Amino acid sequence: MPTAIRAGVLIPANNTRVEEELPLWLPGIRLEVVKIPRDKGLLNAAALPAYKEKALVLARQLGTGNIDVVAYGCTAAGFLLGPQGDRELARQLHENTGKPVATIASSMTSVLAENGIRKVAVVTPYSDVVNAQLKSFISSAGIDIPAFDSLYAKDVDELGKIGAEAVARIARQTMNDDCDAMFIACAQLPTFGVLHELQAEFGRPVYSSIQAMASQIQSITS
Repeated sequence: MPTAIRAGVLIPANNTRVEEELPLWLPGIRLEVVKIPRDKGLLNAAALPAYKEKALVLARQLGTGNIDVVAYGCTAAGFLLGPQGDRELARQLHENTGKPVATIASSMTSVLAENGIRKVAVVTPYSDVVNAQLKSFISSAGIDIPAFDSLYAKDVDELGKIGAEAVARIARQTMNDDCDAMFIACAQLPTFGVLHELQAEFGRPVYSSIQAMASQIQSITS
């Protein structure tokens, strides 16, 4: 029997979904979770340097553990950093832990590119500022976004209250015939229970942040 993947996972302190959904995508995975402190406001460029530094400091404790891979599970931070900044974060996390690293933002563009997606519908819960960075991040990978919408959560409390029905509803409202696939971006949105249903309805792939990170972890450890 294959050895279970052991993942050290860095997530925002408010995140309640990664611990629940990542094992559903990777049955048998063993998680060592480290939560990054943050306030109740949504992440923005001004708060990003201090938030990143906290993650790098906390990551050092993962380097002392018996893990196979480090997973950085804050989607918005990756978008705000941009592709180059996200790669630099992965490099620094590797330096601090000695482990291979998967970041959730880069996992998103990787899963789209690997599956030949060139036009994607995207839904998020983010503000206009983060959404703009998200679009730039995806576009940098040569992928167009013909359809887009957001739930515009005002803070982490409102974000945490978004249920699967709301996610499915905005997905149905957003998807159109110009898109090869849909991506539901944010590791706090509940997606595991609706992705397969939406994919059957659309007749096209539907991906999520946690699913993409699971795919990248699997790729790194196989």
